[in-house]
Amino acid sequence: MRPGLFLLPGHVGLSEYESQLAVAHELSNTLSALQNIPGALYHAISLAGAANDIDYALVDMSPSLGAINQNLFMTSDSFILPIAPDLFSSMALRSLARTLPKWGEWGKKAASNLILREADYPFRQITPAYLGATVNNFRKRARGGEEAKPTMAFQRWFDRLAEVRNTELLQALETARMLLPAEMYEKANASTNQFLMEIGSLDGLIATAQEIAKPVFAIDLERDTSFRGGIAETYQTKIDDVGNGFRQGAEKIIALTDQF
Repeated sequence: MRPGLFLLPGHVGLSEYESQLAVAHELSNTLSALQNIPGALYHAISLAGAANDIDYALVDMSPSLGAINQNLFMTSDSFILPIAPDLFSSMALRSLARTLPKWGEWGKKAASNLILREADYPFRQITPAYLGATVNNFRKRARGGEEAKPTMAFQRWFDRLAEVRNTELLQALETARMLLPAEMYEKANASTNQFLMEIGSLDGLIATAQEIAKPVFAIDLERDTSFRGGIAETYQTKIDDVGNGFRQGAEKIIALTDQF
């Protein structure tokens, strides 16, 4: 594992606290016994970060609009939206365009609540900023010696996602003040009209990565697998593509967050 990188695995047991947290979100302003619950998750993450000198804490949230995600989202500095070029992601972006501004209003009320401000674990007063969206799990094809691009079927979904992002989502985020100043995106080469990362289909590399406990871009086909010949060449192209995609995306994210 890379030095300085710490992983805290999720646990299904956390979902057992969903209803308790939802109640606390609604009633903590009237029941002081619940005042420490809304700020507890952020407090725990902050303690872990301080104890291990962590610069970035990345939370991989489940695809739900429940109280736990609402809490994690509204106590974060920023957020990234991972999507796929399909119908469900298009629907999800529209749902987020309606939901995130509501969460933003709730977060402002929670942060301004005297009971939550005076809690042992105060609720954080912050509005998370949109860093961008990533697209993954699609097929690419090279035509006429050009750089590989999404196949026509996937490109249609790319176009639809971009349309929803550029209209409904960004308009909603602007209204909710969840966008950074335009010059910050420009300086980081991370325009909101583009995706932060585009990571194509990984096929059998996912199974291999899980088996050897390595990220896809760190797989050494010669040492880690029995793939040879044409298959190895195809997989190496994908590995290189993934590595470049993540590297470029990470550079944009660091450039954005360094400006906070």
